[in-house]
Amino acid sequence: MRKPLPLAALVARAVHVALLAGSIGSVSCASAPPPNEGAERNRDESATPAAPSTPGERCLALATTPRERKPNEPEKVGVRHALVRYKGAKNAPESIVRSREEACLRALEARDKVLGGADFDAIVTDYSDEAGAAGRRGSLGTLPRNELAPPFADAAFELTVGQMSDVVETEFGFHLIVRSE
Repeated sequence: MRKPLPLAALVARAVHVALLAGSIGSVSCASAPPPNEGAERNRDESATPAAPSTPGERCLALATTPRERKPNEPEKVGVRHALVRYKGAKNAPESIVRSREEACLRALEARDKVLGGADFDAIVTDYSDEAGAAGRRGSLGTLPRNELAPPFADAAFELTVGQMSDVVETEFGFHLIVRSE
């Protein structure tokens, strides 16, 4: 018999379903193309940006959601992660050819498998593009905030022990983060 999902996982699943259904309002996406330089702009300055419409845009909006630093954080946290890289991400080997959007969707697929009951170790083995990740079960050890990329740190430090983050983007790619201690 499977254990019931923690409340945070249920909330993450509900947010994911809402994002994929397009029911969450305006979210700006860092990957949106720049406006056409020569195009005439006929829009109200106070207008809100359109909600992302494709699954890839919704994934990117989710992965780049800002997080706030929490008061009373521990000095260090133990973390494990699965990293899905894309062409052009920092330290990505040339063998990685997937686009940023494809990488985000792959990380989202991995997250959904964990929420559906898959073992995180299996997800690290099957999805992580980080050399040696499977052998160490995705562990990065116990680290202070300043040794982690800011979006990774923000997500990791808001988790409780045993909790998994949603998809998080850093300059290295897309992460699923589990706080181990």
